[in-house]
Amino acid sequence: MALRLTVSDDVHALAPGFHHIAIEAYDLVNTPSTDATSALLDDAARRLAERLDGRAPHEDPHMAAWRAAYTAFGAKPNRTRNSAEALAKRALSEAGLPRINTLVDVYNAISVAHLIPVGGEDLDRIEGGMRLVRATGTEDFVTIASGEQVVDHPEAGEVVWCDDEGVTCRRWNWRQGPRTCLDDTSVNALFLLEGMGEHAGLAAAGAELAELLEKFSPGARITVHPAQ
Repeated sequence: MALRLTVSDDVHALAPGFHHIAIEAYDLVNTPSTDATSALLDDAARRLAERLDGRAPHEDPHMAAWRAAYTAFGAKPNRTRNSAEALAKRALSEAGLPRINTLVDVYNAISVAHLIPVGGEDLDRIEGGMRLVRATGTEDFVTIASGEQVVDHPEAGEVVWCDDEGVTCRRWNWRQGPRTCLDDTSVNALFLLEGMGEHAGLAAAGAELAELLEKFSPGARITVHPAQ
């Protein structure tokens, strides 16, 4: 792939069962949420409820594996849930899933329907390559607090995604920074689907995500890279 994407040995040692699929997509069209993306999110919540069959999201074996990984690097899973568990919890609540924009709605729907952490990054805002590493604690993480942009730092040993400019997502996939998020100006994107264990179902989720991207952005150039 054109973008360098690496996972450090320290992360593999922490979670040997971790693997991911990357999807590169170019010439996308992003719009405000539509009736079609809203229906997609509603259907994802229905599929999730069928999968869980009355269980809480954290009782699903895949989410339990993610909780174990979070605990291994010192995070408290009840307080900082992985992105898929957090979305699933919201999907099953009265609030329901948020409507953000077409691209975010699409990848959130895949995350909820398959109970897999999925993230989307604006390729044009990534500096250098993307790396999944254990933080030193000195890296910059630009985020928003009380409506203002602030610089935060991960904890030493925390698993983070970063590029040459700083951290793009803290606590593995818990909180993405605004610098690389997908907004109405985004046309090129990197989607990351992350799994723990061989039965995470990344291949099916990746294929469905690619199909939806083609549906909502006809003519887009999409490449699904094999799981690593």
